[in-house]
Amino acid sequence: MLQRKNDFSQGSIAKNILSLAIPLTVAQLTVALYNVVDRAFIGHIDAIGREAFTGIGLVMPAAYIITAFANLCGTGGAPLFSIARGKGRDRQAARIMGVGFTLLLLLGAVLTAVFYLFRTPFLYWVGGSDGTVVHARNYLQIYLIGVIPVMISLGMNPFINAQGFGKTGMMTTLLGAVINLILDPVFIFGLGLGVQGAALATVAAQTCSAVWVLLFLTGQKAVVRLERESLGLDRTILWRVCGLGLTGFTFSVTNSLVQALGNAQLQAYGAASGDLYVAAMTAIVSIREIVVQPVRGVTQGAQPVIGYNYGAGKYSRVRESIRFITVACLAYNFFVWVLLLAFPRAFILLFNDNADLLDVGVKTMRIYYAAYLMMSFQFIGQNTFVALGRAKNAVFFSLLRKVALVIPLMLLLPQIWGLGTYGVFAAEPVSDVIGGAACFITMMRTVWRDMKQPDAD
Repeated sequence: MLQRKNDFSQGSIAKNILSLAIPLTVAQLTVALYNVVDRAFIGHIDAIGREAFTGIGLVMPAAYIITAFANLCGTGGAPLFSIARGKGRDRQAARIMGVGFTLLLLLGAVLTAVFYLFRTPFLYWVGGSDGTVVHARNYLQIYLIGVIPVMISLGMNPFINAQGFGKTGMMTTLLGAVINLILDPVFIFGLGLGVQGAALATVAAQTCSAVWVLLFLTGQKAVVRLERESLGLDRTILWRVCGLGLTGFTFSVTNSLVQALGNAQLQAYGAASGDLYVAAMTAIVSIREIVVQPVRGVTQGAQPVIGYNYGAGKYSRVRESIRFITVACLAYNFFVWVLLLAFPRAFILLFNDNADLLDVGVKTMRIYYAAYLMMSFQFIGQNTFVALGRAKNAVFFSLLRKVALVIPLMLLLPQIWGLGTYGVFAAEPVSDVIGGAACFITMMRTVWRDMKQPDAD
């Protein structure tokens, strides 16, 4: 009965996608919000707010790396899981999920140890100063306690969504968000724990989310359950999961590299005001983490639908899915684009009301988001490649935008036309235009062409 209910080869494409995308968007917004809420609370701590907020910006590259390894397992395994289900191979789907979970545990243990041992040099490397590293270190050394729960929550939730249980996947993050929102003010202000209180609240919230995920995947409601016999590593499955998961992995790792390089460049070109520009970048990136989630939710929510129909030979439904996410993403991003450029001050005020930060933040935010609409095409193209198991294409365009475009531009633009720190922010819109256009055009000339074949019987 559950399998018939979650058969994506039947019914309205829009309804199938939205049934997953809406809960997934709420879930991802919630994840972004309780990360951003931490920063907002920290930014309003009396006397040290701006310095502490800047310090949390130094922790973001570490958080992106942890997310990257969770994505390696989750976004790599879930599309393969969906394709296996579409072919009626539930036993193979269970094994894929078991390999993903085993890999998450191993990677989580390694990351915890490495970051703990090298936390101080890492924070200086990503653009820290003596005044900000102390706050970043206080946060990071507690946050690391929750690395494995964070990875279970992020890495295994896609397997819930891939089975058609979007609302359950949404509850994974809603549970963590509510706990985090309650504990943040209690720990930070009530108990006077400051930055360390924010980290404790995050660890508690993520642990609860991880427990929720495991209870569902091992319970009776799951179509395909996580069971002991499916655990362990299988070389063939492992390579396929890692190969496809490289897209999500690369996206997060390159975000980490870009954030670290950006902070370092802002310190170098900002001179005595380096910390101020790092704070502005932290606020701008935090805003992006929120506004991008609906696009991410729609494109990732479409992955199980696209993958299932591709596995079932329903190529016309694959094309219909691509059309739907293209229209939805462009409409939403145009609206957001206008808001960001029209009201940058209101967004910066969420984090801190320092006059200098507001002045710098308004100017740099308009530069950073100048071509934000073009990001739609990057998400549509990459997630379509992932849904169809075309890992090489997805990884290539992720690397193209971040590694081949953003990083060189961050190094080059500050040196020309006297741009200085503004050149660091200008790297983003240039890469949005080139990377987004290249990814979408390639997807249309390859995937769209291939999906014009007749449906299988």
